[in-house]
Amino acid sequence: MKNKLKVGIVGAPRGQSFIRSFQAIEETDVIAICDLNIDVVEEVASQFNIGQKYTDFEKMVQSDLDIVVVSTPMPLHAPQSTLALQEGKHVISEVPAATDLQQCWELVKSVENSKKKYMMAENYVYTKPNILIRELEMQGLFGDIYFGEGQYIHELKSLNEITKWRRKWQTGRNGCTYSTHSLGPVLQWFEDRVCTVSCFGSGHHYEDSGGKQYENEDTISMICKTTRGGLVEIRVDMLSDRPALGQYYSLQGTKGCYEAARGLGDQPKIWLAEHSDQVVWQSLSDFEEQYMPEIWRNPSMEALQAGHGGGDYLEVREFVDSIINDTKSPIDIYESLDMTVPGLVSEVSINRESIPVEVPDFRSIKSFPEDLPSILRDSEIISWD
Repeated sequence: MKNKLKVGIVGAPRGQSFIRSFQAIEETDVIAICDLNIDVVEEVASQFNIGQKYTDFEKMVQSDLDIVVVSTPMPLHAPQSTLALQEGKHVISEVPAATDLQQCWELVKSVENSKKKYMMAENYVYTKPNILIRELEMQGLFGDIYFGEGQYIHELKSLNEITKWRRKWQTGRNGCTYSTHSLGPVLQWFEDRVCTVSCFGSGHHYEDSGGKQYENEDTISMICKTTRGGLVEIRVDMLSDRPALGQYYSLQGTKGCYEAARGLGDQPKIWLAEHSDQVVWQSLSDFEEQYMPEIWRNPSMEALQAGHGGGDYLEVREFVDSIINDTKSPIDIYESLDMTVPGLVSEVSINRESIPVEVPDFRSIKSFPEDLPSILRDSEIISWD
């Protein structure tokens, strides 16, 4: 391809997975890397043969780039995405899309005004089982779906001490602070959005290395109602001492159900009335030959070797395709906020005795913060410091 899309990446440590993915796509060229740590910039630039090196993000986004990848700590995702969009760049951002509602509003306005593509890089929607379940749901094989479940159980206390931002933004806020991995795939299956959340916590049983209690309760359960009456339960636990369960999902409909693997040799299992005379489990893999979408039917070596079950590569591939073909972003700004905002709103619920709280839809907000539910206008999640 003569005129390759020029890519710049901010956030070198996490950004290396994005570099590998973009370098495996012939239509793109990673030409710039940015990080506050110049030693890391030099190391990554040398490893991946990247010519332009920055420690100043504003200077990088003002250069001749087509795509900016935001792979920095959580509170920087929205501000850096907003700036890049305002400079006329397409943006793919790490999760979540934002850490407060003001950031959400500014991000929406920047996408709408720039007319550029924005995608939140929720890689768990691209794992092989989740892609297949989505296809089966879209073909109506689950019937009317009414219950879903997502869990992200990953003890991160030691990582809090290495990456200090996690101590505030992941375990320093009480609520479902990191919900998109759990909620994202389920929302795509429901083809719906969350309209209210109630959030519950299990209490505090752990302290950080300085002897301070974590603000986030150990296990968080976020109960979501969708606009069409569906029920979704999200569990996030980054503190409990236990083996990890990076992703677990279930889905229940009137004609079928699904449960992901839970370890120790377990496998994804499914029952579909249309494919069984008896109500018994079948292996999800039995349905791959007939129903697996093309994206996972003949996966490239890059997809098979990519992190997060192939999601790191596949999300980048589809994002680039949307730019080249001028089609809808795979997870656009509104879908990104559908996955992000319930987690923000959960903080209001859990701090007010788990009451149900309305989740704003940024598609319909025309005046901010006036169009927000009153309970949110007076809350801390309008704008975190």
